[in-house]
Amino acid sequence: AVRLVESGGGSVQAGGSLTLSCEASEYINNRHTNPRAYLAWFRQAPGKEREGVAVTDRSGLATYAEFLKGRFTLSWDAVKNTLDLQMKNLQPEDTAMYYCAAGGVTRTLDARFFTIWGLGTQVTVSS
Repeated sequence: AVRLVESGGGSVQAGGSLTLSCEASEYINNRHTNPRAYLAWFRQAPGKEREGVAVTDRSGLATYAEFLKGRFTLSWDAVKNTLDLQMKNLQPEDTAMYYCAAGGVTRTLDARFFTIWGLGTQVTVSS
């Protein structure tokens, strides 16, 4: 199976920063992969539904969830085939498991449209 591998999670205090990375070479290099497919980051806090954070295609044009208020930046590295999520001014409400997803056929933050998922990386923000 094609894998997405997340890294970069950890524990920080409120106001701190983290950068998550999703290694997507297997997905990108798979001959069945649609070159126009979308990749995204989602998150899920305990007891809550999974929510979209940011989505992009391989052009690098990103769309963000409104609740982020400009604190996160999504970037696609076409050489390394990695999808990075730079997170600044983290708050306790950002505490969640963060997931990388791929295979989206439209620019959306709806998890139902993504077919390939990583195992996630935990982000914990203390006050």
